[in-house]
Amino acid sequence: MSDPKPITAEVIAFPLSRQAPAKDEGQERLRRALANLDDAIAGQRAAVAAWRGALADLSKVVSGLGENLQRYRGSLDALGTRVAGLHNQAVQLERTADAALAMRGD
Repeated sequence: MSDPKPITAEVIAFPLSRQAPAKDEGQERLRRALANLDDAIAGQRAAVAAWRGALADLSKVVSGLGENLQRYRGSLDALGTRVAGLHNQAVQLERTADAALAMRGD
């Protein structure tokens, strides 16, 4: 039998846990997070203000549309009255013509 080859192993060091961040580093992270939060809140305020402005514009447009519809309805009512009057006149003329024809035919 031949000489057995010696078994060797390499020991790999287990990684050490990260050191806790220094107090100053934590304060810096907190400061950045608060600054980002302030920026986000400012953005939200601007978005809400723009939304409210858009709602106010929409309210004006809808109000104007309502006024226009009321005027249109008034115009349609007036037109309906005029058409009814013309219809009555046409009916009266038809009766007059029928009466004239009836008297002529006798």
